[in-house]
Amino acid sequence: MRLVIARCSVDYVGRLTAHLPLAPRLILMKADGSVSVHADDRAFKPLNWMNPPCTVRESEEDGTHLWTVTHGKSGEKLILRIEEFLHDSSHELGADPGLQKDGVEAHLQELLADHITTLGEGYTLIRREYPTAIGPVDILCRDAEGGTVAVELKRRGDIDGVEQLTRYLELLNRDPALKPVRGVFAAQEIKPQARVLAGDRDIDCVTLDYDELRGIEPDVPRLF
Repeated sequence: MRLVIARCSVDYVGRLTAHLPLAPRLILMKADGSVSVHADDRAFKPLNWMNPPCTVRESEEDGTHLWTVTHGKSGEKLILRIEEFLHDSSHELGADPGLQKDGVEAHLQELLADHITTLGEGYTLIRREYPTAIGPVDILCRDAEGGTVAVELKRRGDIDGVEQLTRYLELLNRDPALKPVRGVFAAQEIKPQARVLAGDRDIDCVTLDYDELRGIEPDVPRLF
């Protein structure tokens, strides 16, 4: 990754045109080929960016550093005119291990995989952490009719989890060996808004009992 802080202006040329006037900005050039331009606000959102594949050509024009970022497929361009470099460094970040689930969520996944019939009689496990281009699906399994089911697991299920599962389903349903793939959103607690969104997208919701999956019986009053 190359990290640059510079006084620069930015022009986008493509389906439309856009201009960022001269100001101090953060420029990130990542190993995946993406380039993004950030201000010191807007949280994580860039002011402008170019997704890979793209190429960067560095040149000079009237004493100004000129970076031309060209998208390899669309031909869209970002043109950065850099008046002054305030910081310029490169860093090798290496392979990222990915997001690690907390202990309970990871254990839920393991327990549900071991007791997959919790989802219904006749369910069989295909695998945990089924890989996709946008990240691993928590559990991929088959129902009693042999249909493919993708399961997204959360401790507390909210609409973000439903959106995540929706993206997985869109991708998995492109695979002729798997489709049709339906979704199950499983959590210890599922918020009402998440249930509504899941129902709208034909995704089933399952509330999991962590202790029951672990084989721990609930405390109940006993009569002697």
